[in-house]
Amino acid sequence: MSAPVVVFRAWSDIEASVVRGLLEAHGIQVSVGSDVTHTVFPLTVNGLGEVRIAVSGDDAEAAARLIQDFRTSDEGGPPARIRDEFEALQEAAGYRFRDRGILEHALTHRSRANEDVTGGVADNESLEFLGDAVLGFVVAEFLFTRFPDRDEGQKSKMKAALVSTPALARQAGRLGLGEHLLLGRGEEKTGGRRKRALLADGFEALIAAIYLDGGMDAARAFILREFEPFVGVVAGAVTIGDDHKSALQETLQGRGDPLPEYVVTAEEGPAHRRLFRVEVRVRGSVLAEAEGRTKKDAEREAARKALEGLSAP
Repeated sequence: MSAPVVVFRAWSDIEASVVRGLLEAHGIQVSVGSDVTHTVFPLTVNGLGEVRIAVSGDDAEAAARLIQDFRTSDEGGPPARIRDEFEALQEAAGYRFRDRGILEHALTHRSRANEDVTGGVADNESLEFLGDAVLGFVVAEFLFTRFPDRDEGQKSKMKAALVSTPALARQAGRLGLGEHLLLGRGEEKTGGRRKRALLADGFEALIAAIYLDGGMDAARAFILREFEPFVGVVAGAVTIGDDHKSALQETLQGRGDPLPEYVVTAEEGPAHRRLFRVEVRVRGSVLAEAEGRTKKDAEREAARKALEGLSAP
């Protein structure tokens, strides 16, 4: 057997595993090496250094042809990465990966992994799981800090709105993530790049990839950059739609007025069909009056009416 020839170089164990599986599937024996250990071993671990894939000199030409079908390369340059077409996505996300193999993993849908004959491609479902957890934590932390006076129910509704599938799909669309998803032929034909579920899953996997590649600070910065512009809108929708009392309080404080006072002025009817009448007052003046089956219902309705009165021309 002739001397080994290096036919591929990478900094990603994922890329190395793809190339190794590709060559071995075509009957070419492969050796994988690293600068750090100076030995031949089955597979490197992220961060150990450059990974080199070598084959027998007799197989080098065939191996190079196989790899060429999976990569782009500058003419006359060194062996290139399998995929370097994610530049636009990195620019849009505002984060540059040290290990682009992690990014490729995050964009690989199950349909693509299932169609790969080499067995060296993994789908992004585990990264989706991790990304969902990281996203949930960062959003909850942000809402806790930004809205200390909101109750748990309000913050939960804000969080649910921010991390919903439509919201994540919208963010993925803003990044152009769908154009970079690695899909199987079937999913491609059925419009997978535009499916909200796939876009949302890919966005969560992207968060996990940033977390694994750059740590929690990088993931937090990306999430806040993506979601902070929408927090005010979501907070306002939750306030107006669910808690008119908080909305009234914030409106009055913005006008320099004191907090409103809710006074029960009447209770009518039997215990099982009680009706409460409540006035909402500021500095002793009645802003509005309302009725409800419970005190809270009456207070909320009184606050709603007060808000309408304050916003009237």
